[in-house]
Amino acid sequence: MGILGLAKIIADAAPQAIKESEIKNYFGRKIAIDASMCLYQFLIAVRSEGAQLTSVDGETTSHLMGTFYRTIRLLENGIKPVYVFDGKPPDMKSSELVKRAERREDAQKELAKATEIGDTAMIEKFNRRLVKVTKQHGEEVKELLKLMGVPFVDAPCEAEAECAALVRAGKVYAVATEDMDALTFGSNILLRHMTFSEARKMPVQEFQLDRVLEGLSLTKDEFVDFCILLGCDYCPSIRGIGPKRAIELIHQHRSIENILKNIDTNKYPPPDGWNYAQARKLFHEPEVSNVDKIELKWSDPDEEGLVKYLCGDKQFNEDRVRSGAKKLLKSRSGTTQGRLDTFFKVLPSTNNTPKRKADDKKGATPKRGKTAGTGRGRGRPK
Repeated sequence: MGILGLAKIIADAAPQAIKESEIKNYFGRKIAIDASMCLYQFLIAVRSEGAQLTSVDGETTSHLMGTFYRTIRLLENGIKPVYVFDGKPPDMKSSELVKRAERREDAQKELAKATEIGDTAMIEKFNRRLVKVTKQHGEEVKELLKLMGVPFVDAPCEAEAECAALVRAGKVYAVATEDMDALTFGSNILLRHMTFSEARKMPVQEFQLDRVLEGLSLTKDEFVDFCILLGCDYCPSIRGIGPKRAIELIHQHRSIENILKNIDTNKYPPPDGWNYAQARKLFHEPEVSNVDKIELKWSDPDEEGLVKYLCGDKQFNEDRVRSGAKKLLKSRSGTTQGRLDTFFKVLPSTNNTPKRKADDKKGATPKRGKTAGTGRGRGRPK
């Protein structure tokens, strides 16, 4: 779920925190990718087109196809992806996982009804709700990534928290995920739509945490409390308090403790045993690896290994796999040139920059240089 409605709130209240870019603009960047979210996208996309891709044994291979070709696209654009896989979920997430299981059970019943009456639209709707990324999916993709020469990280707990830690440590530039809680975990930059297919023609949305905090007029601690008020995976939110009321309350009282002291709890009853303090701690002090010791290495692909793994039982086309392997190898030689901003230190701008003399003269019009191009405006939230 991430943080309920956060993307829309940022788009409305802090649009300067979002910018849209083409994928090629991230040339030379190392990007941490939320693997589970990525695999879910692949499984959903193929299923919505009518059927899953399968091996000769009937096992799904959509996640392998999506990872193979989408990773090639990222590498061809000069991006260095590192996939981060979820570990064990925190205990506080257990109630959310139970709810998800119940929703899948309900979806299974509704799917049976839709199938019985032949309602195609409803069949597709409930099929999507039944998609689940399994441990086997993850293990198969890890084997594929090894053969492709692309690094991956096994998080001890939440992948988004591990991704955010990699960003803060300077190991990667940003987190690529659709879940907004990467910002709540402290990632300086979050990228959405990075792993979408080219067919969807959606630009990458870049969210910058410092501008989010500035635009919402919140400190980092207040932002975490605000996200808990909106609704997160670790505890329910206060009934009757929506996004607009939540931002008003956090601005007025600055913390959940003060909010609870000042609201009418009969009108806005907090959940029984509401453990917001533990949820807050999970965001501030998540269980992550010692990322300083993690070494991210990209290597040449194993073409024969890829053919052996993907062709045969998994029914991938050998010519296409070999073509993909050659693209991977070519991309390796094409990304040796680094970004210019990795060679120079960027200094913060100051407000005391002296004006040019020409500007001080009455009626003088400063000369305009030629524009190299135009930027894109704010993006549409999820």
